[in-house]
Amino acid sequence: MSPQPAADRLGRLAPAAFVLLWSTGFIAGKAGIADSGPLHFLFWRFVIVGLLLAGAAVLRRSPWPRPGWPAVHVAVAGLLVHAGYLGGVFTALRQGLGAGQVALVVGLQPLLTAVCAGWLLGERVGTRRWIGLGVGLAGVFLVLLPRLQSGPALHQGLPGLPAALLALLAISLGTVYQKRHCRGMDLRSGGAVQYLGCALLFWFLMGVDDPAPHWTPRFVLALSWLVLVLSVGAVGLLFHLLQRGAASQVASLFYLVPPVTVLMGMALFGEQLTGTGVLGMVLVVAAVALAS
Repeated sequence: MSPQPAADRLGRLAPAAFVLLWSTGFIAGKAGIADSGPLHFLFWRFVIVGLLLAGAAVLRRSPWPRPGWPAVHVAVAGLLVHAGYLGGVFTALRQGLGAGQVALVVGLQPLLTAVCAGWLLGERVGTRRWIGLGVGLAGVFLVLLPRLQSGPALHQGLPGLPAALLALLAISLGTVYQKRHCRGMDLRSGGAVQYLGCALLFWFLMGVDDPAPHWTPRFVLALSWLVLVLSVGAVGLLFHLLQRGAASQVASLFYLVPPVTVLMGMALFGEQLTGTGVLGMVLVVAAVALAS
């Protein structure tokens, strides 16, 4: 029997790598908006990532999206997955909604994506997957329950709730839209179009009462991490997984993000994990296996 190709081995590691990288987003994002308004922070993130990917596309002679509807579809998917989701999450955090509360709202994404995939892609979402998605949602709630109990009351962050809901809707629709209309998109050239398009949008928006950044070491480190690790690494893995699997199956991986984020918080900030949280983490892992 011939040895398994390296590409196949890397492909098997892609889901775990995606979850690990994506889980760092809340930690780095919270550090970044401490020294900047969310719109300014994301503008610089989109500009840098867009230019990096454009340079890579030129060097590798990657095919660019064809003018017309193919380019429009790529841009629309980027506005949903990047501008809508990240803009909503960062704005909600800035407006006082707790990180656990934002994560709980966005944790509904696999359910909403499954529904959208059934309507728009014709994917069959059978009983087993619905059960898995429901169990995963319960696990997410249990993992985040201690944070919700010890963090600020929900009413104190109500101004940020619409932004969190916008993020939920944007990432759910964007995942399905990317799967349906951007199957052959090159991750370098298509990503450059998406990020630079989002940067243009935020250039117009960030004049709306959004504090300019203070270029502190913390801000630079957070921006660098989100540019290289999240925008290039994690998002690239997300689109790679979407090209190879069903949208609702890929979305189920997002259930693993809150538990992994909790573990990171324990390691970095000494946060405690209760018995309820452990039970929730077990449910989440079991739900992802069941739904996938």
